[in-house]
Amino acid sequence: MPEATRGEDVTQRQQPTLQGITFRRPTEADYLSMVRVIDDWWGGRDMQWLLPRLWLQHFSSTSWLAESEDGRLAGFLVGFLSQDQADTAYCRLIATNPNLRGQGVARELYEHFFADARAADRSRVMAITWPGNRASIAFHRALGFEVDAGPGTQNLYGTPAYPGYDFDREDRAVLMKRLG
Repeated sequence: MPEATRGEDVTQRQQPTLQGITFRRPTEADYLSMVRVIDDWWGGRDMQWLLPRLWLQHFSSTSWLAESEDGRLAGFLVGFLSQDQADTAYCRLIATNPNLRGQGVARELYEHFFADARAADRSRVMAITWPGNRASIAFHRALGFEVDAGPGTQNLYGTPAYPGYDFDREDRAVLMKRLG
């Protein structure tokens, strides 16, 4: 995907970039289709709580949705530009249809988000994941993310992570990618 340039209107970008997959901005109307699949796409874990409706009401201009030719949901990324860290864009959530994994859908969702971040003069993208999610860690590393191994991290499930990072009980690996 071509990189966004300063001033380019990336909010309306909609183009097929993978065979039969179209990328567009999600709207609040997409909410139910997204929350109906998220638990299944995350291996049956209860994950709906990660995606309250407010994300599509307030952050759709920095989020992306992938659809197949027949209009079925192929994946989505919910992200935002940090209000407190002017150099940072943050991926809140990324999910892909398990039947389409390994075909580049998630990578392309991230590429669209990276373009948004560059267009907003952000120099890094942050994300978190559960340190035991080896597929997520490997995927993010393949995209150029580094796992934070700084003070306070412990080796959890073979990955540097912060114990009790969320809710004082949920361990998280913090991921960061520098944008060039």
